[in-house]
This record gives sequence, C-alpha cells and structure tokens, in this order.
Amino acid sequence: MTSATILRDGDDRPPQARRAAFLDRDGTIIVERHYLHDPLQVALETDAAAGMRMLQDAGWVLVMVTNQSGIARGYFTLEAAARVNDAVEAQLRAEGVQLEGIFMCPHGPEDACLCRKPAAGMLHDAADRLNLDLARSVVIGDKRSDLEAADRVGAAGILVTTGNGAQDRDWASATGHRIAASLLEAACHLQAFAPHPLGSTAENTPVAGDPAPSD
Repeated sequence: MTSATILRDGDDRPPQARRAAFLDRDGTIIVERHYLHDPLQVALETDAAAGMRMLQDAGWVLVMVTNQSGIARGYFTLEAAARVNDAVEAQLRAEGVQLEGIFMCPHGPEDACLCRKPAAGMLHDAADRLNLDLARSVVIGDKRSDLEAADRVGAAGILVTTGNGAQDRDWASATGHRIAASLLEAACHLQAFAPHPLGSTAENTPVAGDPAPSD
C-alpha cells in the first residue's frame, strides 16, 4: 500500500482535472544518498527549487513520487522515511515551492506491488486524490523506472542526469524521451514547448551528468 501525504486541502482545488509534474525524490529533487534515512542529510539538488518554482508558476501541480525499498529491506522504518520527506518538503517550502502531495512506495522489487515504479500505482493514486489529468502530465526523474511509469499512463517523461540519470541516458535517448541536466532545464523545456511538452518528434538534447548509487 502506498504511503500518501496530501499537503493541500481538497476544497481549494478546482473541479477540472489538472496537469501535474510528478517528481522523483532521490537524485532528482535532492542529492542522492544511499538509502537515505537521516533528515539532517537532506540537501536539494542544484537548481531543483528554481525549476520547481518555474513549474509551479506555470500552473503545474507538484507531486513527489518516491520508491523507498529500504523500508522493505529493513534498513529504516516507514517513520524514518516520512521524516526525510518532511525535511524535503520543509526545504522546498523555504524556497517558495509547495508540493501538493507526497506518495511513497515502501515495498521492495520482489514484492510485486502495484505502486513501486515503474508500476504506475502512485501516479493513479495521486490522480484520484488530487484531481489530476495524467495524459497532460509529466514525470521527471533520474531513472528509467520513472520514465517507464510515465509511459504506462500516457504522460510525458523527462530524464534528468543528476543522481543516476547518466546511467540511463542512452536508453532514454533511444526510446525518444527528453533528457535534461537538471530540474531547471527540464522546466525550461516544458515552458518552451507548452502545451506539447515533448513536441511532435520528441527530439532529444542529451546533457552530461554524473552517476550516483541506486536506491
């Protein structure tokens, strides 16, 4: 079962379904730390807050979706992971960024759950709870699994080469997914190509990045 935190009152949301930017946590919003469980080690990725502010100002609903297999593996508790999420949300809020929801899968790869990316359970759950239009949305992350989740719901997918992104850039390029150096570059791309974030040809502009340990 997905762990979900809704950060905006449903009464404030408009009745029509909205477009969302689904954002991976580790290696995308924050610096990758192997099985991060200490909120004191949370650090925003370079330009992540700026990119998220740009998306927010353009009307995208910001939703964090994160696989946390360390819970299933016994490395840390659900409560410890939630404290890390709280620290991420607090640092973003201090930068003027408001997440509307945080969705976390606590399962491991062997659990065959419906929420662990590349499965799309967290995206569907968020869409139901937050009134989101998945077909008009985008998933941004540093792993192939983020883009595969996007493909499963008909959303756009952008690979950032922060975190582990450099490891999957060849696959992303071969499959027609956009590649960006950071969340800010991804946001600039979405601004430039709105309302069709991938354009008609899904032309890629690969940008170099540094790999990081996978979670």
